[in-house]
Amino acid sequence: MVDVLRTHPATAERTPQRLSGVQILIEYLVRQGVPYAVGIPGHGSWTLTDALLDRSDAIRTLQVMHEQSAVHLADGYYRVAGRPLLAFTSIGPGATNTVIGMATSYVDSTAVMLMTGSTHTYMRGHAVLQELERRHVADNPRIFEAVVKEWWQPSRVDELPFVLHRAWNQMVSGRPGPVLLDLPMDVQAESAEVVIPDPEEREARGRVRPSADDVERAAALLRGAQRPVIVAGGGAITAEAGPELVALAERLGAPVVTTWMGKGAIDETHELAAQTIGDTASTCGNQLTANADVVLSVGNRFTDWSASSYRKGVTFSIPPSQLIQVDIDPREIGKNYPVAVPLVGDARAALADLLEALGAGGGPNVYRDTAYYEEIQRLKRAWGEQVEVKSGSDKVPMTMARAVREIQSATDPDAIVVTGAGLPQGMVKQRWVTRYPRTHITSGGFSAMGFTLPAAIGAQLAAPGRQVLSISGDGDFLQSMQELATAVMLGTPICQVVLDNSGWISIKGGQQTFFGRTAVTDFTRPDGSIYSPDFAAIGRGFGLHAEAVTEPGEVAAAVRRGLASGGPSLIAITVSRDLDDAGPDKTGWWDVPIPEYHPEQRAEQLAGREEEQHQ
Repeated sequence: MVDVLRTHPATAERTPQRLSGVQILIEYLVRQGVPYAVGIPGHGSWTLTDALLDRSDAIRTLQVMHEQSAVHLADGYYRVAGRPLLAFTSIGPGATNTVIGMATSYVDSTAVMLMTGSTHTYMRGHAVLQELERRHVADNPRIFEAVVKEWWQPSRVDELPFVLHRAWNQMVSGRPGPVLLDLPMDVQAESAEVVIPDPEEREARGRVRPSADDVERAAALLRGAQRPVIVAGGGAITAEAGPELVALAERLGAPVVTTWMGKGAIDETHELAAQTIGDTASTCGNQLTANADVVLSVGNRFTDWSASSYRKGVTFSIPPSQLIQVDIDPREIGKNYPVAVPLVGDARAALADLLEALGAGGGPNVYRDTAYYEEIQRLKRAWGEQVEVKSGSDKVPMTMARAVREIQSATDPDAIVVTGAGLPQGMVKQRWVTRYPRTHITSGGFSAMGFTLPAAIGAQLAAPGRQVLSISGDGDFLQSMQELATAVMLGTPICQVVLDNSGWISIKGGQQTFFGRTAVTDFTRPDGSIYSPDFAAIGRGFGLHAEAVTEPGEVAAAVRRGLASGGPSLIAITVSRDLDDAGPDKTGWWDVPIPEYHPEQRAEQLAGREEEQHQ
């Protein structure tokens, strides 16, 4: 067997080595170019952290203050760099603390590898410290079944090479997603003679292309379209399909609209960029997609937020609009709307094939002379005027829209902005002018609070020469503010902006809209007065450059000082709590069931449901 191995050109890589379980994992990650392992050590993983000491030349070990943040950090890194990291935890509560992070990664289709400690194989079922065993021995990983592409719990050291290349392939191939390795502590520690897999021999690295017949059908449909619209979702970003997307838009004279995850697929200063779609999106984006004759969807799942809960004529009208759907995952094709032409494949490959099938033609000299182009520009101007009402306001406390405008005015064009759940997420979606892919990072479909700060740290590690801003509401920030310590220890110069409105104002606005009254959304003292921590003092307590801002004209200068401080910084901005001023403009529709004891609101909701097209 050894002689056969030596005939292979990668002789050194195929020579058996005697390695412990965690050494096998580490050497495999080194071959994959993984630069960081991030987590919190504990008895279930200290064999890993001990072995990492001997490979600190290749993989740096990073510590966070909460295990959820380890996954969010790795997730943020992947979204910017397009490369996975290893997150790790001990057994038990450390592992289960990562479920929110893994769910966020799973729903948004990003790649994270998580290693959790597990009960030693010879102790399984005896209720060792932190084992879940009442229904099944070493049952901890079953908690993750709904939020990972696949999970493994090997019982022998010599299984690891096989498991690792399968796990990596599952994580990065097709539709990316998180995977879990639950490694028993004895498997981590014991050794075996193994051959580390060669990634070149074990991975499918090509791009899946749609069938030629379907491409021709799609091209024919697009040639005959009078009002085509291209919808860019997160799949367009993952596939790095931006150049092909823009080229196709210019070939057709078609506006490009984006979902939460697709923002950045086209430079939003481009004349065919028609902004975002959905419930809290742009009027121009929603109107164009609702009145399209052909919709070309690229890596978009048609979630309820992006499709205005499928109510006809609000964001989409499918039918009568005809849908061409490009997606790497066949399960997404036709899931929410009927499809005229399915294009199952990689977004970049599919768009390149479409361009070739369409042939030469189009371009600015052609589409600028059309009535459709004039309509696109008119709708964009009208949206710009609507945006100006809140974004240009001089009110104090300032509108969140004005705060976001002032923040962006202090940044470079390629600055990376990270948001999580709440009003800042929708406000940045609506108002931040995104110029490049992988610069708008948000917890999209799962919309997890606590994502923003740790994901921003990961983004900064992925792009150390770029400005990175973490923009969160006070509620979101308070869920993971302990990671300011991580930012200080790592020296990542992120600028954490806290938009302080003393409550869950996004939830409060929804309650007011749908129920006509609000409950338990304000942060108050026992006497009922509004409460906010001193966020600037918190920042200084962590050792950051920190400032508090109350005037709109002070925001940009404070952000510039924070970015220039040479380390992590925190800017606390007091923003309006008034529901009319607080959030983004609501331009679409969202189906929220309403009880009968609110008859007027329920009647309106039921009327909207009658117009939904997803059934």
